[in-house]
Amino acid sequence: MKKTLYIIFLSVALVFSCKQTPPPEALAPLPSERQLLWYDMEFYAFVHFNMNTFTDMEWGLGGESPELFNPTALDCRQWARVCKEAGMKGIILTAKHHDGFCLWPSKYTEHSVKNSPWKNGQGDVVRELADACKEYGLKLGLYLSPWDRNHADYGTDKYITYFRNQLTELMTNYGDVFEVWFDGANGGTGYYGGANEDRKVDRKTYYDWPNTRQIVRDNQPNAMMFSDAGPDVRWCGNESGWAGETNWSILRRDEFWPGSPNYKELTNGHEDGTHWLPAEVDVSIRPGWYYHKSEDHKVRSVKTLVDIYYNSIGRNASFLLNFPVDARGLIHENDVDHLMKIVNVIKKDFETNLATDVSAEASNVRGNSNKYNAAQTINGNKDTYWATDDNVTNASLIIDFGKETTFNRFLAQEYIPLGQRVKKFSIEALIGDEWKEIDTQTTIGYKRILRFNNVTTSKLRFNILDAKGCPVISNIEIYHAPKLLEPPAITRDKKGAVTITAFDSELELHYTSDGSEPTSSSEKYTNTFMLEGKGQIKAIAFDPNTNKQSPATSKSFDISKTKWQVISPKPEKDPKGKFIVDASKQSIWKSDAKKGLPQSVIIDLGEMLTLVGFTYLPTQQRYIDGTIAQYEFYVSKEGKKWGNAVSKGEFSNIKNNPILQTKSFNSIETRYIKFVGKQEINGKNFISIAEIGIITE
Repeated sequence: MKKTLYIIFLSVALVFSCKQTPPPEALAPLPSERQLLWYDMEFYAFVHFNMNTFTDMEWGLGGESPELFNPTALDCRQWARVCKEAGMKGIILTAKHHDGFCLWPSKYTEHSVKNSPWKNGQGDVVRELADACKEYGLKLGLYLSPWDRNHADYGTDKYITYFRNQLTELMTNYGDVFEVWFDGANGGTGYYGGANEDRKVDRKTYYDWPNTRQIVRDNQPNAMMFSDAGPDVRWCGNESGWAGETNWSILRRDEFWPGSPNYKELTNGHEDGTHWLPAEVDVSIRPGWYYHKSEDHKVRSVKTLVDIYYNSIGRNASFLLNFPVDARGLIHENDVDHLMKIVNVIKKDFETNLATDVSAEASNVRGNSNKYNAAQTINGNKDTYWATDDNVTNASLIIDFGKETTFNRFLAQEYIPLGQRVKKFSIEALIGDEWKEIDTQTTIGYKRILRFNNVTTSKLRFNILDAKGCPVISNIEIYHAPKLLEPPAITRDKKGAVTITAFDSELELHYTSDGSEPTSSSEKYTNTFMLEGKGQIKAIAFDPNTNKQSPATSKSFDISKTKWQVISPKPEKDPKGKFIVDASKQSIWKSDAKKGLPQSVIIDLGEMLTLVGFTYLPTQQRYIDGTIAQYEFYVSKEGKKWGNAVSKGEFSNIKNNPILQTKSFNSIETRYIKFVGKQEINGKNFISIAEIGIITE
């Protein structure tokens, strides 16, 4: 009976306490209801698929024939299935890009799928995707380019009516739309109905954005609108895949418009922002946004994609990952493979939350009320939060694991319906009798994830060091992510120094140089080592804590380029000529376009060698102009008499597959080599070389 009365007393006291302790006042600006719903998306897909897919371009000019659009195996259900299996929650489709070609049978233009051979003009890609998204439980988003390089009236008032008519079609015929994407690229050269001219518009005023956006508001009230200026979600200011370490969800919105020149400020937002405008990180899984067969080997690495996840979702932004659907109409198998690999990594990283079955205590609790105590951050309910008294913006929260615990990830979330507040925070671990700092960062927002080396402790302290108002922290999670056991990278510089690099910290590297398979018992890599002659290095990354190892990397080397010198182009006239033999694929030499083709490169090997072939590495950067299609290769003992070419012809399919090219010939002794670029893949007047190599006998 006494126990029952005691429980009733505590319950009444708690209710009374809650009534006596009001929540913190909201700090404007605040997110709208549609923005709060959007935060749940986090990870979703972009699909760039349009006329450019069939012309091998990124930006079409607008005069392309609709007859070029003819996917052989278009399957929007494949797109949706891949995205669903990856845990993505929606797909945004380029319904119309800058070239003006429409993926739906718009009644306002002939430049659309209705005049293509695909499905005899009866197809509608937007409809097929809308149906596929509905089937797989995904949300549909649509990209409609404000710029139209096809339309004859672009730049006049008539085009605004046309643009709004098309926007209305998309907003009324395909069900619910969760996001509408307006690109910042507006105005420039184009076909424009045959005018083939340069047209400029005032990006800030031409589209009469308030009235244009109202079409979305009236027909899709829950749809987020994207552009530099939102009004609902903003660009992150780059296409590299990261938001700023400091990332405010608020912005002085009136200072921006689609294509505004101050776009770099979008990366961090503004602490004194006037509108809630969260960042979206948009990045392609390949270098280009549209499909190019030449990029089949350039799908972003697993490590890079994992980094993008942590630098987007982990930095208070969303992650919009683009798939350049190929000419078949499918997400390419290479892209699917890398996507699923990073998804598996992320799943393992966040498999077990260590901030459960622990205790939490704060240095200050709002009104000493249980409603706002530290336990609210670890109860799994994001609608509850730890808050301090109004005058306290410097406070700490200690999580006691009750035992020694190892972790390397820390996740925190603010209760954003009351605004974004934290300006600076840190986390510490109790090591012995002292608190040791793990990391110090700035903003938190909807979600912040920190990565660091393994820490073992029984207690973690989370410190709010500065805030715009009393902190409101809704969620804390802690994880011990496994190490990323990707095959290590093996490189060698011009002088023959070999470097082996792991893709994660705290891993051992082991290697062999005799052709055998490496194990954790093989030679341990601790520093660069010399390999001036021919050889093969194989290496693994090994995690001593789990006794697991990565697949092996194997790299074969010919003799090092220590003695090599570029004779032509002359170093004093073209200092970048040294890039041809610097043993780095990142540095590119380009010939002078004014000199035209053919162009020759002469290299002194520094000694007599017996050659049986050579290698040519074309540029591995995004744009491959300058890649050599036809070549000749000569040798000379004294660098004056060259005789006939020992190898000549074409690099077959190099435009579609610009990887290392290897050519063999009968063995011959020489000291000097001459490589001639006779023809470039796209008819340009210059050639480019990342690296020239030789194959010795």
